[in-house]
Amino acid sequence: MEIELQLIGAALRSVADEMGAVLIRSAFSANIKERRDCSTALFDRRGRMVAQAEHIPVHLGAMPDAVAAVRAHDPGPADVFILNDPFAGGTHLPDITLVTRTVLGFAVTRAHHADVGGAQPGSLPSDSRRLEEEGVVIPPTRLDDATLDRLVSRMRNPDERRGDLRAQLAAHRLAAARVDELCARRGAARVEAAMDELYAYSERRVRAAIAHLPDGRFEAADRLEPAGGGELEVRAAVTVEGDEIEIDFAGTAPQHEGNLNCPLAVTRSACYFVVRCLTDPDVPASGGAFAPVHVRAPDGCLVNARPPAAVAAGNVETSSRIVDVLFAAFGHAVEVPAQGQGTMNNLTLGNDRFTYYETVGGGQGACPGADGPSGVHVAMSNTLSTPAEALELGYPLRVERHSLRLGSGGRGRHQGGDGVIRELRVLEACRLSLVGERRVRSPQGARGGEPGAPGRNLVNGEELPGKATRDLEPGDVVRVETPGGGGFGPVQSGH
Repeated sequence: MEIELQLIGAALRSVADEMGAVLIRSAFSANIKERRDCSTALFDRRGRMVAQAEHIPVHLGAMPDAVAAVRAHDPGPADVFILNDPFAGGTHLPDITLVTRTVLGFAVTRAHHADVGGAQPGSLPSDSRRLEEEGVVIPPTRLDDATLDRLVSRMRNPDERRGDLRAQLAAHRLAAARVDELCARRGAARVEAAMDELYAYSERRVRAAIAHLPDGRFEAADRLEPAGGGELEVRAAVTVEGDEIEIDFAGTAPQHEGNLNCPLAVTRSACYFVVRCLTDPDVPASGGAFAPVHVRAPDGCLVNARPPAAVAAGNVETSSRIVDVLFAAFGHAVEVPAQGQGTMNNLTLGNDRFTYYETVGGGQGACPGADGPSGVHVAMSNTLSTPAEALELGYPLRVERHSLRLGSGGRGRHQGGDGVIRELRVLEACRLSLVGERRVRSPQGARGGEPGAPGRNLVNGEELPGKATRDLEPGDVVRVETPGGGGFGPVQSGH
């Protein structure tokens, strides 16, 4: 039985992986096709995640809320549901989720679309104050051709949007066929029983790992840098008791007038990521790994915002800070790395003809036994960089420089990873939106290690704040210098 369970588990994970491959290879936009800013997973009839591809952490941990939102509408076998509403199963508006039925449950895809309408090209404005400014809000809705046409007509570059959504649909057709084939090979009852056991197996492994952590209550806090100045505090208390963990965000700042607000689904996702990193990172990826983790946050606070709060940056930036806070809290009980860049360095360029979005990697914090890696997408992101060839072929942009930001990692017994320098020259008039963090407060070192360098944004050599929007003319150069990771341990003499 153990061998059969492993075979069925591997088959289910391969379905999720193949869904991702179909989506990526069929997509039109560089953000999905090249950067792979998308995620895929399979769920059982009860709406529990049983298999996921190793894609984007912030997507995957929040997917169960999307399935729960769709299940409330009693989907039929042939229904396709679409949603992006952060307060009804989504994360932020550019992440469009499709949910369909399989013979044994549900298939889910989530992809970051390069534009979903709203006030600014790319739908990731730096200064939004209400959700509707950020794009088309889609509650759980049955998708047909007429609905698809109506939705994409409200977005920029509708042909590209339609192409990316059809790529998601192709992944769902693949999932239905592969689950049918697996049931024909193994028997539906045995596959369904294996789904239950895979969920339970992941839960047992994570519980066993939690039981090895010291019991106690551990607290930490950190701050975000909202547009216009000031700071917003994220505070968390982690309680480890036996084989369960409770994470409480009491004391966190209230939701604010900008867009660093987080729906609770994104907050949970960040919590699950940290617990998985610190307990059993190799556990088979299923919802069972999340079951021992309980997340509490006051209604209306920064990490459990209520509508109509703007949330564009919450998904990408606040989620990263939650990770930093939780690692710091757990650091009172176990050894954790120094802080990484703590931001996704969101860069959006566009006009009525094109929209382009990317995140930029940076330095990861050093750990007790090794230097931090340089130039990587860390924490809640897991994307690639758009190759210069693909970027210049598809968009009126030219890559002037893409290199490591040498010396930006914090010094220590082990060195923090270096950030990245990314320079893009625009070849036609367009609008720029920058959303980044760690421009004022540096990523901190650990155990005596020095902090990494904070990030910088520049246009034609003029420094901009971490969150900025401006019009660009042909020939203008955007430069993003991303933060370095913190060092670990004091600098040793002679170094």
